Amino acid sequence: MSLFNLFVVAVGVSADAFAVSLAQGVRLRRHVQRDALLIALTFGLFQALMPLIGWIVGAQLNEFIAPVDHWVAFGLLALIGGKMLWEAFRGDHDDRPAGRISVRELLALAVATSIDALAVGLSFAFLHVDIVLAVIVIGVITAVLTYAGVLIGHRVGRRFEKIAEIAGGLVLIGIGTKILLEHLLV
Repeated sequence: MSLFNLFVVAVGVSADAFAVSLAQGVRLRRHVQRDALLIALTFGLFQALMPLIGWIVGAQLNEFIAPVDHWVAFGLLALIGGKMLWEAFRGDHDDRPAGRISVRELLALAVATSIDALAVGLSFAFLHVDIVLAVIVIGVITAVLTYAGVLIGHRVGRRFEKIAEIAGGLVLIGIGTKILLEHLLV
């Protein structure tokens, strides 16, 4: 997988975290910089660890799945992208009152927004991706986008939350389709 494709996947899997960070930014009234940094580091760490866990599991199953790896990668990415699109159009946005995020809530959101990265990591094992580079790129991109998301959310509200989820879903479906077509057309 090229560095460009890895970057695009990183942006795609971080779209959920970006959307959640926009909502968190809307809620924050004080300590915005500190909370933005805490949220960004937590989300970046979880988004980096989940693909590594998925890659380790996938590497153990590689000999069994190698003949259909492109279908697995396509299916996982299409499923994740479709889930993101469904959530974007579902319209069930969180309307909690303003305030700081609790540690428990932060960890729950970090896990929830990084589940898709776990599945992407599983597909990385079948695509023979440099996992160290992938983990770094995904973690850094997520941290940067999440930090920006909190600040943007604090300033302009939820106007971009739906757009971020839609774009992320479409990107992941596009990458999965590209992987499938590359294998089928070779």
